[in-house]
Amino acid sequence: MDIVQTVKQFIAKYYPRDHLYIAGSMGVLFLFLLVVPGGEKGAAVPNQTTQIPVSIPITNDNPEPTEDSVLNLSDYVVTEEAPAEIDLWQNVEIQSGDTPSAIFTKVGLSDQDLFRVLNSSDEAKILNRVFPGYQLDFLIPAEGELEQLRVLKSPLEGYLFTRANNDYNVETILKEPQIHQAFKVGEISDSLFMAGQRERIPAVHIMEMANVFGGVIDFILDPRIGDQFSILYNEQFLDGQFIGNGEILTTRFVNQGRVFTAVRYIDEEGEVGYYNPEGESMRKAFLRSPLDVFRISSNFNPRRRHPILNTIRAHKGTDYAAPTGTPIRATSDGRVTRASRYGSFGNLVIVQHAGGFETKYAHLSRFAGGIRRGDRVRQGDVIGYVGSTGGATGPHLHYEFLVNGVHQNPRTIVNRLPKAESIDPDEMDRFIAQTAPLLRQFEELNDSRLLSLNQPSAD
Repeated sequence: MDIVQTVKQFIAKYYPRDHLYIAGSMGVLFLFLLVVPGGEKGAAVPNQTTQIPVSIPITNDNPEPTEDSVLNLSDYVVTEEAPAEIDLWQNVEIQSGDTPSAIFTKVGLSDQDLFRVLNSSDEAKILNRVFPGYQLDFLIPAEGELEQLRVLKSPLEGYLFTRANNDYNVETILKEPQIHQAFKVGEISDSLFMAGQRERIPAVHIMEMANVFGGVIDFILDPRIGDQFSILYNEQFLDGQFIGNGEILTTRFVNQGRVFTAVRYIDEEGEVGYYNPEGESMRKAFLRSPLDVFRISSNFNPRRRHPILNTIRAHKGTDYAAPTGTPIRATSDGRVTRASRYGSFGNLVIVQHAGGFETKYAHLSRFAGGIRRGDRVRQGDVIGYVGSTGGATGPHLHYEFLVNGVHQNPRTIVNRLPKAESIDPDEMDRFIAQTAPLLRQFEELNDSRLLSLNQPSAD
């Protein structure tokens, strides 16, 4: 075998035909660049990219030339991307049990750095009162050097501390959120909470709606399958990001054919309340239940057989079975006269109300923070949490209602109690001006929702 045949076999084996075409094309390109005149001596050469078509030999194995067959020099130009800006901020969200000292140590700062910030201004004392959910943002350009500290109580409110020599200047952070409205409709097929969850209504608004209607609906006994509700509420956004839910604007609950509508109103003194369209307050003298949505395990019964003693002993209250830790709410405004352990009642809270009324809340697992004898509470305030202390056979709330020292059935006595005050006649014009647009919008939303449900489905 001669040398020419050997070379041909070697090239055919190690250099595929496509590679040879490309190599040939590059050779032609190189020769072309050599013969192109460089212009007059000293003339400036414009900085531009030139497309140079290079013919690719066509054989039986190659199709017609395409756009991909033309080499573009710009395809081979390598550009360097600018380096990304380095973020020197360290962000820490306060968790339960965190302390400012531990957090400063975690980000590489000392107690001396903390004290320097604390002593810089009155606003800095917020560091002594941080709560879970607060955010601390540290700008530390060099190790151990705190340039700025941002303390955010929420995405909308906080303080910015900026280093100035050995001190820190403080600026208040106050941001206005963008407000969007959300409208949701639900129907009860099992429970109020499950219906709200199906419609993706925030749990906080389901609880708030139960509180709004708490004076007219007992959400433990009254709701039925098929009951409907609708709710119009605000959502808060900051820079396009959802940051939280706002207040309920208008809500409606249809219970066994009875329609209850409540609209939010702010009076001249800035007090917020919920009223029906006629201006009657939804806030009655007493809530119908101290819990939101749980079952009654034992009713008021003067001849009930005691479950432990097995003797006939009057049951002078209502028992609400609920998981340990369920919040318990004061059913009306009043003053705490007891918040301590008391015999078979276990942990007991007693609230004295105006007009000779008194309510008792027994078997609590613990008291709410700040609840002590002599404290004033408002209707709906959390005063404790469900438990099984004292002579309880399981976690539940024992609730009693007394009028002038005589026990009454908590479930029926509220029907005979006076209602809360309504809008003063002199204020009705202001009430109508503020609430009429909301109610009109709410009705239109409900009507459009009903219309969509009645539309025949397309097959």
